[in-house]
Amino acid sequence: MLNRRLFLLFASWPAALLRAKSAASARGRLRQAPLPPALVTPSGRVMALEGDDATQKVLHDPRLKDLDFEVDGALLAPGRFRIAPIHERALFVWRGGRKLVVTYWCATCSIRAWVPGPCQCCQEDMALDLRDPALKDTDPSD
Repeated sequence: MLNRRLFLLFASWPAALLRAKSAASARGRLRQAPLPPALVTPSGRVMALEGDDATQKVLHDPRLKDLDFEVDGALLAPGRFRIAPIHERALFVWRGGRKLVVTYWCATCSIRAWVPGPCQCCQEDMALDLRDPALKDTDPSD
């Protein structure tokens, strides 16, 4: 029984190491519609961005168009990047030399969200709120 446990433990290491190696980040100008979302790197390379539905909503937010954008996730192939799920807070904007996480804030209801759209309480559009990633979700908006 002990040998089986050790085998399973050691057999899972290569997969964990491969997942760790595939973790990456990409940075560039966010390109939006009419084409699918992509990053245009400083060298001019275009990297198509993939992600879950919530991440796609953020990538299509017109307030983020052409900003200096950074994403965390995995490089799938040259020119193709998969962004980590929205709950991992993998979407950032660089402004004034600072890396800021993309969030949305309703000042009326003091509700923070990670996806653009109406506030879940008052139904007013939520404001884009770029924040220091070190702040807690419950900290007041800057």
